Amino acid sequence: MSANPSSAPREPLGFAALYAAAADWARTDGLAWIYVFKALTAAFLALGIAMKLDLPQPRTAMTTVFILMTQQSGRVLAKSFYRICGTLVGLVVMLVFISLFSQQPELFILATAIWVGICTAGSARNRNFRSYGFVLAGYTAALIGIPASQNPDGAYMSALTRVAEITLGIVCSGAVSALLFPQHVGEQMRTTVRARFSGFVEYVSATLAGRIDRAQIEATNARFVADIVGFETTRSVAVFESPDSRMRSGRLSRLNSEFMTAATRFHALHQLLNRLHDAQATTVIDAFEPYFKEIAPLLHKSGEPVLTAADAAQAAAQLAAYKAELPQRVRATRAELEARTESAVRMLDFDTASELLYRFIDDLHAYAATYASLAVDTHERERWVERYTPKTNALAAAIGGLRAAFVVALLGAVWIATAWPSGVSLVLTGAAVCALASSSPYPARMAFHMGMGTALASIVGLVLTFGVYPHIDGFPLLCAVLTPCLGLGVFMTTRPKLLGYGFGYCVFFCTLAGPDNLLHYDPTAFMNDAMAIVLSMLVTSVVCATMLPPSTPWLRNRLLIDLRRAVVTTCQARLTPLTRLRARFESGARDLVFQINALAAGETEFQHDTFRWLFAVLEVGNAVLDLRREVTTLPAEPRYAANTAWRDAERKTRNAVAALFDQPDAARMAAALSATSIATAAVQHVLTAFTPPREERHQLQRILSHLHFIRTALLDPQSPLGPLVDKRSEAPEGVRHAT
Repeated sequence: MSANPSSAPREPLGFAALYAAAADWARTDGLAWIYVFKALTAAFLALGIAMKLDLPQPRTAMTTVFILMTQQSGRVLAKSFYRICGTLVGLVVMLVFISLFSQQPELFILATAIWVGICTAGSARNRNFRSYGFVLAGYTAALIGIPASQNPDGAYMSALTRVAEITLGIVCSGAVSALLFPQHVGEQMRTTVRARFSGFVEYVSATLAGRIDRAQIEATNARFVADIVGFETTRSVAVFESPDSRMRSGRLSRLNSEFMTAATRFHALHQLLNRLHDAQATTVIDAFEPYFKEIAPLLHKSGEPVLTAADAAQAAAQLAAYKAELPQRVRATRAELEARTESAVRMLDFDTASELLYRFIDDLHAYAATYASLAVDTHERERWVERYTPKTNALAAAIGGLRAAFVVALLGAVWIATAWPSGVSLVLTGAAVCALASSSPYPARMAFHMGMGTALASIVGLVLTFGVYPHIDGFPLLCAVLTPCLGLGVFMTTRPKLLGYGFGYCVFFCTLAGPDNLLHYDPTAFMNDAMAIVLSMLVTSVVCATMLPPSTPWLRNRLLIDLRRAVVTTCQARLTPLTRLRARFESGARDLVFQINALAAGETEFQHDTFRWLFAVLEVGNAVLDLRREVTTLPAEPRYAANTAWRDAERKTRNAVAALFDQPDAARMAAALSATSIATAAVQHVLTAFTPPREERHQLQRILSHLHFIRTALLDPQSPLGPLVDKRSEAPEGVRHAT
């Protein structure tokens, strides 16, 4: 009999499905289990070497491994570098404190509290891997100093051996992460660069074609903000991985900066077009329609979107050629439009749109050229001095430092008042948890989760210490019994919702039940230490939740004020060098929005208002920077002197705009609109009073365009400043000043 034909393909199909499922598991959960294996390997390696060297507390080396380990090798190396720096600083500070206050425990606790508070504030202020150095400077000082203060005569040797244990943990975690199944962030970064370039091209094409609404624009820009902040963090980590990443670090930083500038410029152009649509300026829109259709093909190669850095070279060449011929074409279009329209307002609209279009093409060309330069090892575009430096609000960072100092001082006072034998663990844990939770947007929740993880570790550690350790012998058997206990905690750290529980479990399981060369079986001391550690975390959680917690609206509102005041900086800060001011403005505004979104997770309306402010800040701030650049590059002629009437009007405009964004209200809005009207009329008077040379005339026209754009941005009904406009005093088109 012949075989059933329908049954023939079942076996290959089943094998293919099984293979696909296995491959999918390897890309997801498989990576988590590899990380568990690596973390345990590093911990056991550090523990074994510490025991072989007969260090006093091998558990400290194992604890260090779990503090440092992450799934990506570059992050481990970066954290290791800053941990070594922080450890050395903490060592020096604690030796000074012990030498000064070893006989006065109250002063010693107070000095430690102040130091931990300063380091916690520094960690909260610097939200990159530099913050980890601050964390460890405070945490290590307490880790070394508080136990050593109980025996001042041996403090120096105790501090050195503790540093040796920490350094051993750093070396083991870095070596295992880099050599055993390494996962490099450089590969992730290359994928991000490629996806962001193609995504931006698609965003530009869809927006110009009218296939995207404002909600999608906000969602896309939210993704861009998170991508910009995450990209800079990844870049700062990748330099620790390989020479290839270090050779391209400057270009990658430049790529991030140029992407921000291009995205801002395009949004400004798109918003101006929307305002022209609302004003029914169809003649201006129709004049620019052919240019918009030409942009998307410039970012393609052979009809396909550019993906790789090598392909971007052709796109950069096409953009360069297009940019070179654009001014002449725009002048021809302007002449045709001027012959067909009698409205000076529409001509000013055209000049403003053409200036934004040219600047967008210029920024897009720079972005594509830098992307193309990544295809080679070395390139002249590597010379880039600007750096994205994320900063938290100084007041919020200071409050975080005060919370940490208060917790350490409070727990130290309890220790001194009660003479609790486990007071060392109480104060030490408080300092450690304050430092480790300072980088979280919700430190109270983080401290509580760590406390619950530590409570579970206490139970498991109690069983292990008094029920298992007495019955085993030898290091291999010790590793065998520790594997399931520690593996549980490491696996929890691979799940975002269980990260705090897993981190507290791993770190404080080692503190409570980590083996030493000479084990002391003291149930009373074990229980006292466990209660002290958990109590310390709960106290820290309560203090973080009640003492001006960052999750309350005050911090979000403070960050929103900082976002608005970024425009004040562009109006009043020193202009030299301009590129640094622009880079600081661009990155600072987006970083503030990233912080606000993290604190306002789930509050859609607040996030929507935040992005409305971001758009207003970026539009007006960049227009002010462009205006100031044009003014400062004018020739040294008497008609352009700083004491002339039109220069005075320009300064008053900047001051009025700065006052408006500093404290928005209807009176300041009216003053800003009036100032832009006066400045516009003054510049127009300069243009008509004499016949300047061609380049000077173009500069004055660009100054006029920037003033016009600032006014239209202030009058935008979709802007958060829109409700402050007195509709009765403004012309329907919102540009009556140009007449």
